[in-house]
Amino acid sequence: MQMASFTGFLRTILIILLVWYGAKILTRIFAPYFLRYVSKKVEERFGGQFQQQQQPDRNRPKEGETVIDKMPQQHQSSNKKVGEYVDYEEID
Repeated sequence: MQMASFTGFLRTILIILLVWYGAKILTRIFAPYFLRYVSKKVEERFGGQFQQQQQPDRNRPKEGETVIDKMPQQHQSSNKKVGEYVDYEEID
């Protein structure tokens, strides 16, 4: 069975601390640029959606105008065979 040396343990702890603080420093440096980029993209997306809603749609009917999307079929045949007649009595 191998035993870990004290210097190896200290070196591992030191590497972990250096990576941790290095990540914190890099985050502080690059986070404002990243957030600025993300906010710009979100603004472009919402601005594009807003412009699409603001443009008048030529296919859109005017207010108060009636529009029929689907015309009913003209050749409807009635079914003369409705069913069997069932006689009933009212119960008081």
